[in-house]
Amino acid sequence: MRILVFQHVDCEHPGSLRQFLAEDEIEWDPVYLHRGDKIPSFDKYDALWVMGGPMDVWDIEENPWLVEEKAAIRHWVSELGRPYLGLCLGHQLLADALGGTCGPQKVPEIGVLEVELTEEGKKDPLFLGTAPKQQCLQWHSVRVAQAPEGAIVLAKSDVCSIQAMRIGTNAWSMQYHVEIESDTVDNWGAIPAYAEALTNTLGEGALSNLKKNTDANMSQCLSCARQIYDNFMSEIV
Repeated sequence: MRILVFQHVDCEHPGSLRQFLAEDEIEWDPVYLHRGDKIPSFDKYDALWVMGGPMDVWDIEENPWLVEEKAAIRHWVSELGRPYLGLCLGHQLLADALGGTCGPQKVPEIGVLEVELTEEGKKDPLFLGTAPKQQCLQWHSVRVAQAPEGAIVLAKSDVCSIQAMRIGTNAWSMQYHVEIESDTVDNWGAIPAYAEALTNTLGEGALSNLKKNTDANMSQCLSCARQIYDNFMSEIV
């Protein structure tokens, strides 16, 4: 098995999921779109993972490669019908590529916050074995406002009604971050756009507090990530 990973900034990689891939001896190839990498042929890949990033889905003038990326996602998911996992921006790109809409999150969701599975989410194979309510790292100022036609909403929060979704039987995405590890908050806090959003939303000193809250919930986050990873792999083999 081999996984193709679209990245939009160096430090938003598969995070803790890399450990699970290594344990299973599964190879993965990152495509650094923000660096100008070209999307390769899909022939040798079994799954596509699309990670987060500081840009928005509509920022095509500053990041023209977003157009090609959306087309690639659409081809992979809708035309090839192959396994997809999107996180944060990858969640929004899936919605945008398949005819949904994204818009500003009126109050940005930043922090360790509660996400709740919907009734459909509790039955979905990706979330089997996970708690119906989870404390998850959020760091977004854009939301999926309208899911693509036929999408099933799997999770929600008080201020964001589409926290996770499934399209067909092969594509899943989440607005929140299941992939966090011990250095995630420090690394993301060094990105100017993320740091600005953090300070504007939570005030001065927010990075330190966010780090403490993340560390306090790390064991639960890693356990959830492991379960979701195992579920995803069980679905695609």
